[in-house]
Amino acid sequence: MRGYNTPIFSTKQMKYLHQFFDNPWELIAYDEALLDWAETNNPNEGVLFTWESERHFVVPGFSNRIETEIFLKQCQKDGIPIIRRISGGGTVVQGPGCLNYSIFLPIENNHHLATVTSTNRYIMQTQAHSLGKAFSKEIKVEGITDLVYLDRKFSGNAQRRKRRNILFHGTLLYSFDLELITRYLKFPSLIPDYREDKSHREFVDNFPATADEFIEVLKTTWNAEERLSPEIAGECHERGSRLAKEKFMTDEWNFRV
Repeated sequence: MRGYNTPIFSTKQMKYLHQFFDNPWELIAYDEALLDWAETNNPNEGVLFTWESERHFVVPGFSNRIETEIFLKQCQKDGIPIIRRISGGGTVVQGPGCLNYSIFLPIENNHHLATVTSTNRYIMQTQAHSLGKAFSKEIKVEGITDLVYLDRKFSGNAQRRKRRNILFHGTLLYSFDLELITRYLKFPSLIPDYREDKSHREFVDNFPATADEFIEVLKTTWNAEERLSPEIAGECHERGSRLAKEKFMTDEWNFRV
């Protein structure tokens, strides 16, 4: 990975937080906890949160239908949790080899974030530019919020908006067991035009990088060198733990559609 400068887009200094533990419910809940904290406190700077799970689990988007998108019996047989997230987009399989990032940004005084469309364009172009320059690879934005290298998707992304803040998050595949996608996910009900009729294995691939290299690029891109304070991280962790038990571990939420 060669050196690179800050991309064509710029942002105020952000805080950074990384988590790597084996409780997938709390990992998913942490996004909502951080978004709630940002909405309540309305900080001027944003937060970059990265995480990776030691366990495999399946994550449908907010409106995905379980029976349409997921091989439910196979997940149950293998003991694979299904945990619905708060953002849109398609269903994904999580686990080792899949780095996740979440960006929390205040909407006020940032015209790039004024609408869903402008936010998608701003963040996806920023990510593609920075990753492509850092790794000397041609990376394209396809299907609105996919990152593609050599015609294979390695990153899917989605957003959740509140009145004053947005959550934009996504996956970055680097050494994921791709066969698990075919094992647990059906052919999606909604696909981008560029996918055509490609199977999961023909469509998705790992990107030639490491988690640490991805994190370095993300932190530089979003000017997030200073760690989030332990007090705020602890507050969000406590809220995330409550949300995990009260919401993300319940069938009422995970099987709502």
